[in-house]
Amino acid sequence: MFRIKGRLSTKLLNITVACLCKDKQLERAEAVILDGIRVGVTSDLVTYNTLITAYCHFVSIDAGYSFIHRMKEAGIKPDVITYNSLIASASRHGLLSRCVDLLEEMLEVGILPDIWTYNTLMNCLFRLGKPDEAYKFFQHIFLGDVHPCPVTFNILFSGLCLNGHTEKALLLFKNLKHSGFIPQLVTYNILIHGLCNLGRWVPARRLLNELIHIGYNPNAITYTTIMKCCFRSRRFEEGLQILEEMRREGYIFDSFAYCTIISFLIKAGRMEDAYNCVENMIMNGIEFDLVAYNILLNLYCKEGKLDDAYMLLDEAERRGFDCDKYTHTILIDGLCKAGNMTMAIRHLNCIKLMGFDSSLVAFNCCIDGLCKVGEVDHALRLFNSMDKKDCFTYSSLVNGLCKAKRFHVAANLLLSGIRSGMKILESDARAVIDCLQHYGFMHEARELCSKIQLAQILNYK
Repeated sequence: MFRIKGRLSTKLLNITVACLCKDKQLERAEAVILDGIRVGVTSDLVTYNTLITAYCHFVSIDAGYSFIHRMKEAGIKPDVITYNSLIASASRHGLLSRCVDLLEEMLEVGILPDIWTYNTLMNCLFRLGKPDEAYKFFQHIFLGDVHPCPVTFNILFSGLCLNGHTEKALLLFKNLKHSGFIPQLVTYNILIHGLCNLGRWVPARRLLNELIHIGYNPNAITYTTIMKCCFRSRRFEEGLQILEEMRREGYIFDSFAYCTIISFLIKAGRMEDAYNCVENMIMNGIEFDLVAYNILLNLYCKEGKLDDAYMLLDEAERRGFDCDKYTHTILIDGLCKAGNMTMAIRHLNCIKLMGFDSSLVAFNCCIDGLCKVGEVDHALRLFNSMDKKDCFTYSSLVNGLCKAKRFHVAANLLLSGIRSGMKILESDARAVIDCLQHYGFMHEARELCSKIQLAQILNYK
């Protein structure tokens, strides 16, 4: 197979092995190595490192580590790349003790860790919620002979933000800049994301302005992160301003980004802005997927435009999209809000007949809708047919029963929920007690209070 002797043939062997490993054909890669040995082509350190990386990634760290013994038999000494591959595999699986063992083994055989060894260990520690230990590694790098690279700083800032130390990350960022550290765009994105997770859009916007000032062009991730933060903080005007900035800079959103924005606007009741985003999405030629159809369907249902919703549903089906349980849940919610409970129940049955897992949200919508139109007995039957219930299921039915002046049934339902371990809303318990007292059932109200307290104590224990 490999007829050319010397370095060239080993290089060809390594290229072949790397291609087979990339294609997950690990057994064939080993067979090629054996064929090479038969014709006198020797494997080298690169060959084994390639196999170790592949086995660690596609099989297990133990499978990768087994090659250390085979390397020694072949007279080849492992190097820092060998151990970095093993440590990276252990880190991916959260095996911190294995990472430490491998580091100690490296040092015992005289292999000094490089920056990627430390980067991997720092990343593992941060992901396992050990920021103090990770920061010690960073100090060891900064004060030692190993020079940090941009990835080192990005791991540090990302890890600190991930573990709730965003302020420390920002302070360190400022101090490092004074020491000559030149941050990358990704560094700014990490810090902006950390601030946005805390809802601190003002300092996040300040960082955005800073990176523009020093000559970086913010990318779609930068803008989208701040825009989401604005929407989550109900600062819709600021969020829409960011959207306009993105448009001026020529960024075109993908379907996911548009759907995220439209969802935020719908939740905020900003229907006109949501429609404007839909129009912009269509104008930019963004292809609708099922998620996009569901978002637009939700918009129509929130607006009570059920005819438009059904037309949109027909369009989605003509384009080959199979409606999922979320599609039906959105329609059920719209029908319930419109008081059309016959069609809502029909759609609920569709979810069951189509083999979808029962949608708790859909059931809750129907129970709430039935109670609002006075069909409490139907709501009770539906409640009893449910496999799963949550506090909102109980809340809708309890309030519906109180509205129908069936206080004793509501009280029994409330107690059954608490006794089964359900966390009932305090407002629902208060509503039932108030109704009993208002209509003169003082003894029953006091008795219910005592039973609720006892049930909560027993359930707590």
